[in-house]
Amino acid sequence: MDPSLGTRPKIGAPATRALTNAGYTALSELAGVPRAELAKLHGMGPKALDIIQSALEEHDLSLG
Repeated sequence: MDPSLGTRPKIGAPATRALTNAGYTALSELAGVPRAELAKLHGMGPKALDIIQSALEEHDLSLG
């Protein structure tokens, strides 16, 4: 596995906390997760979602 799939992209602190609280600790865990589901997390905004999507696309992956 690509080492960068084991870390999360650099996003704001509120979005980082939202992912941690939801149990997501690695970029690979976000592949296939519906964007709408992540958007419901407190602190997760459109900019953070775009950064996550871009990071996934670098590995030919995507949000659900």
